[in-house]
Amino acid sequence: MTSEVHGHRADELCAAGLELYARALRDGRVRGEEASAAPCLIQAGLLHPVIEDPDRLEPATPATALHRLLRGIEERIAEERRREERLATVFEPLLRAAERSTTPADIGASAITLLGGVQQINTAITEALAEAKQELLCIQPHSHQHGKRGQQGQAVSLGRDQALLARGARIRTLYPHTLRHSPFVLDRYERLRGDAEARTLDQVTDRLIVVDRTVAFIPADADHTLALEIRHPTLISFFATTFDRLWHLATPMYPEAVRLPVIDGFTPRQRAIARLLVEGHTDTAIADRLGLNVRTARAHIAKLAAQLGSESRAQLGYLIGQSGILEREAAP
Repeated sequence: MTSEVHGHRADELCAAGLELYARALRDGRVRGEEASAAPCLIQAGLLHPVIEDPDRLEPATPATALHRLLRGIEERIAEERRREERLATVFEPLLRAAERSTTPADIGASAITLLGGVQQINTAITEALAEAKQELLCIQPHSHQHGKRGQQGQAVSLGRDQALLARGARIRTLYPHTLRHSPFVLDRYERLRGDAEARTLDQVTDRLIVVDRTVAFIPADADHTLALEIRHPTLISFFATTFDRLWHLATPMYPEAVRLPVIDGFTPRQRAIARLLVEGHTDTAIADRLGLNVRTARAHIAKLAAQLGSESRAQLGYLIGQSGILEREAAP
């Protein structure tokens, strides 16, 4: 640890120290009390007592002082490495004993970690992706790219994803249909280079990240400030299987987009809204399920109501049922 004296670090040369050292070089020596205002000079070995007059200090050459300081650092590093080896030797039998005594319950508990705060969550995801070699599976119900914070998050995500692709891994991402034309999402795929694919569904689950089918991340609260890091093989298998099944049901978006069908004048987004309205969801719940903000969701609901000739929310549900738009599917 570096000491601090009189408000400045001892291994940094302050302005007073530089001036005093220059005078010591010029005059050959300075009074000892003058160095009290610049202890960094003595700490760095640039001034030392005169043998025949201990109350005075004379300068050492900068090369000599630097060599002495660097040698001390090298010795401390060597000692830390020796200490590292000793600790590894001491703990080796303890680690073996712990492995033999580990129970299935212990494995389950250690396989799930609660992460608190956006920074800790992002750090854990970044570390997992840095070790990945095969694939990243991701479900993104929202773009979450609003304002400066969103742009910074986009930059971080792009950087780590591109590094993964550069190692020959692949990325598969599922979005709701409502994000097919999102500028942030489209910009992301214009920048990525490698084996990246995206597909969309009417609705997707909450956010899910699966890395190399060995570690997964899911939200642990509604605000997405808590997350679970999961390494339990059974849970990982469940998440990966769920993703695979949703992937086969989804409509390709990138690199080759498949146009979503319009049936009897109703778009896939309108049909998704209609289905949620019939199920009794509120405007807020509909917006969340489809990755929209509430205002946009209400605008789509109003447009659907006008298209069906509805004058009330209750009548809209009835007209949706009578129209049969939820029963008719696109021809293959």
